[in-house]
Amino acid sequence: MSNLNKKKQEVAILREKFEGAKSAVITDYCGLNVAEVTELRANLRNAGVEFKVVKNTLLTIAANEAGIEGTEEYFKGPTAIAYGVTDAVAPAQIISKFAKDHKNLEVKAGILEGKVISQAQVDALANLPSREVLLTQFAGLLQAPIVGLVNVLQGPIRKMGYALEEVRKAKELEA
Repeated sequence: MSNLNKKKQEVAILREKFEGAKSAVITDYCGLNVAEVTELRANLRNAGVEFKVVKNTLLTIAANEAGIEGTEEYFKGPTAIAYGVTDAVAPAQIISKFAKDHKNLEVKAGILEGKVISQAQVDALANLPSREVLLTQFAGLLQAPIVGLVNVLQGPIRKMGYALEEVRKAKELEA
């Protein structure tokens, strides 16, 4: 297989990743040592996120083929990209947390549902609660009116119980 065919194949794979990912985070990893990169990859892999170092020209071509515009300015210098296929928030959360502890990792930008987002927007995305937490909060919101309704409907039954208890006490006093 020629070098050109290998590059075309890699561009096709990258395009599929861009199209299939809910989000991606573009980073500059320069200055990280092998142990730090290994730690970052392990953290990302545990969350189902793929982290890949790719040539900028291949990334640019793949992004353009996937219909993502405005990435060229971020695909300069040493570039690595983290793809989140199942969770849109996970790549941003893990990389932002790692970048706080390792100043050599820099977030350049991100891609969310096919649109380029700034570093500040990636940080905002990283601060969102996880999907599970949001679903739990949503379920609580849905449950609150039902609990209120049940309490309202139990009110007359409770009052009747109190009334019957008072009648029982009155009959005991008479007897």
